[in-house]
Amino acid sequence: MTDTAGAPLEPKATYGPGTGASPTGEGAVRRRHRWLRGAALGTAVLVLGAGGAGWAAYQKLNGNITKDTDAAAELARYDRERPAPLVHDAQNILLIGSDTRAGDNRKYGRDRGTQRSDTTILLHLAADRQSATAVSIPRDLMVDVPGCRRPDGSRTRAQFAQFNSAFEVGGTACTIRTVEKLTRIRVDHHMVVDFAGFKDMVDAVDGVEVCIKAPIDDADAHVRLVPGPQTLDGEQALGYVRARKSLGNGSDTERMDRQQEFLGALVNKVQSNDVLLNPAKLYPVLDAATSSLTTDPALASLRGLYELVRGMRNIPTERVQFLTVPRRSYTYDANRDELVEPAAEQLFTRLRTDSPVAVVPERPEKPRETGPSQEQAYSGSGDGDGKPDDPSHTPSPAPTFRGNTAAGAACE
Repeated sequence: MTDTAGAPLEPKATYGPGTGASPTGEGAVRRRHRWLRGAALGTAVLVLGAGGAGWAAYQKLNGNITKDTDAAAELARYDRERPAPLVHDAQNILLIGSDTRAGDNRKYGRDRGTQRSDTTILLHLAADRQSATAVSIPRDLMVDVPGCRRPDGSRTRAQFAQFNSAFEVGGTACTIRTVEKLTRIRVDHHMVVDFAGFKDMVDAVDGVEVCIKAPIDDADAHVRLVPGPQTLDGEQALGYVRARKSLGNGSDTERMDRQQEFLGALVNKVQSNDVLLNPAKLYPVLDAATSSLTTDPALASLRGLYELVRGMRNIPTERVQFLTVPRRSYTYDANRDELVEPAAEQLFTRLRTDSPVAVVPERPEKPRETGPSQEQAYSGSGDGDGKPDDPSHTPSPAPTFRGNTAAGAACE
């Protein structure tokens, strides 16, 4: 028996006298672990893929996703200059959080008809699907932005500018080309979500628990929270991941840290049996997720998303990693960032070649100063090309980077 995407359905477990199985036996534990590690979109296909009502629900979810054909056409125009994929089956997905104020997002500021990438994360899925590494790219990073097509059809000149300006002038395609120029990593797929979509997804899982370390009162981000474990609804969660000026040293670094911690907690929540094993909760999650996404054509269907995530079901949360590209304050403007080398190139090389990336938590006893740097958050050797300095020497251990895993996202 197969589901609507052509994937085989597992037979239901049978319990009772003479079956040799029980709901508390090892087989049941293994089945439960597979469910807990399953991807929500993949499970949706299994749950909703049969029967008339199920097919109608499948079609609705399938039609929710917005297909980004403009970006696909623009990227095709520049295909010859894009980096080639190096490792078969490894996948790189660019996740973009848009700060547009249009439509349902007007409450967060005046709609000026433009949008920037408030959050950008390069998600690398290892070819063996035994690990996932999410790398935040600072919006204030100074980078080479190529000439890009504006929404009105005109074209910009190549320039050295703040990273998030790429999304403003040339949308998704310009952002992808900028990331590829920076990292030399081929972006296979992309997803864009705005404020309203993010809130809907959090509300659909009945909130996400995070650990608030200090009081938060940020009028700009529309959020006020007290310290301690808190289950945030969509509106609170959006404020939590957007807040910046009122917290710590006001840097975007601390905000990216909170975003990574929140995404780890969200992964834990979605993988819990409270969501995946409850169809009444699963469908709203899928409806919110698909309704909020704009993706490349290959992912713009439940089948496409299912094909992407079905191999991720066995990735344990301790191997879902979050980190920020090594950077420091820009030499000519302390309010901007620049890459730290050779650390950044070491990271890009490992992702490009599908080599293991190790992260270590930041030491809590070491407070960061204004204009934080990740120069000391990286250890390793080499000149940035992924090879030892001297071929006659034994290669040093893989470099490590400051970061966290989804396993460490829950409140203790």
